[in-house]
Amino acid sequence: MNAYEVNFDGLVGPTHNYGGLSYGNVASQSNGQQVSNPREAARQGLAKMKALMEMGFKQGVFAPQERPAVAALRSLGFSGTDAQVIEKAAREALPLLMAVSSASSMWTANAATISPSADTADGRVHFTAANLNNKFHRGIEHPTTSRVLSAMFPDESCFAHHAALPPASQFGDEGAANHTRFCRGYGEAGVEFFVFGRSAFDSRYPAPQRYPARQTLEASQAVARLHGLSEDGVVYAQQNPAVIDQGVFHNDVIAVGNAGVLFYHQDAFLETDQVLAEIHSKLDRRGGRLQAICVPRDQVGVEDAVRSYLFNSQLLLRSDGHSLLIVPEECRQNPRVWGYLNQLIASDGPIREVKVFDLKQSMQNGGGPACLRLRVALKEHELAAVNQKVILTPELYTQLVTWVDTHYRDRLSVSDLADPHLLIECRTALDVLTQILGLGSVYPFQID
Repeated sequence: MNAYEVNFDGLVGPTHNYGGLSYGNVASQSNGQQVSNPREAARQGLAKMKALMEMGFKQGVFAPQERPAVAALRSLGFSGTDAQVIEKAAREALPLLMAVSSASSMWTANAATISPSADTADGRVHFTAANLNNKFHRGIEHPTTSRVLSAMFPDESCFAHHAALPPASQFGDEGAANHTRFCRGYGEAGVEFFVFGRSAFDSRYPAPQRYPARQTLEASQAVARLHGLSEDGVVYAQQNPAVIDQGVFHNDVIAVGNAGVLFYHQDAFLETDQVLAEIHSKLDRRGGRLQAICVPRDQVGVEDAVRSYLFNSQLLLRSDGHSLLIVPEECRQNPRVWGYLNQLIASDGPIREVKVFDLKQSMQNGGGPACLRLRVALKEHELAAVNQKVILTPELYTQLVTWVDTHYRDRLSVSDLADPHLLIECRTALDVLTQILGLGSVYPFQID
């Protein structure tokens, strides 16, 4: 039975701006208050999608969310017309307006955790929307995320959708940014790898001291239970607290894996040898073989990894069985990282090719190639059950570029967020997009 890994990339939203909202994300904080270019950001993301499609990979698109989120402001006591709510928030609580204007849903690696049907007890693909409750601006995303996922994967005989975990710090869940799946083939039972930053209830686990650990062990365990995963198909590992304190806010900033390959930094995990041995053992029992590539700290330091987003890359399995690494331009601009990558592809290992993409607009806000995509392994009949309007084609690509050029600004500053017309522009754009992508009524607003 044929099966595929499909990458669903987030469309950058019309309010893409540099609010510096994400404490613990070095790029986000260091670029706060700069002027952004939403049109360029969306075009950069679409260019990557198009390139992967043309290379033969299955590619889909994930819709952005309505911003500014006026409903969130209303829940915090602002009243009046939508325009008055925005004007009052700009005057009285600008940080709140910045938060509810964030286009952070573009990073769909945080949208949900997905378990393919080969791993689950009921033989369906399972989705759990991430609660993202460590940050207010992200914690308001999951209701819309759930509706969009249901519109993209509507067939209940193939797909099971779970609501986000309880919005409490003990169950902080950041989605697929801390989840990797290893397997021999995408349609075969695999090993799901959950990486957590801290335990909410067990004090024996260490925790970072400077920056928050956003993913808890308890959240990862809950997702595994909801998805009906068996014990012999799951491995839990703790992220090294020391690297969290250096700006590694998700596992996908320090490690990336796919199929039979794990590409990771020497300092990524605690008890690395034990973790690798467990993955090896469980994957071997399922007919697979793990090839682990460790990047030594004396060749690429954690600071270089964070600045270049070397590990926030897409690791793609080519039809010839070798792997391709998709990295941001920042990797080429870092001599140590670029030198390492040239050695890597010359080493005759599993990663044989590196391709570079300009994603500067996303990178300046702290999101690289891996942040922008949500991976879903689908069998042939499951892929056929997906809403086909969200699967990228040359025609859809052209349509989306035209949509972006029509509705997006080419300059956005923090002061522009106070403009009520920005909300109208966003709603008008999303109203058109729902027709393009066949999403129905996923957004609560109405265009008169």
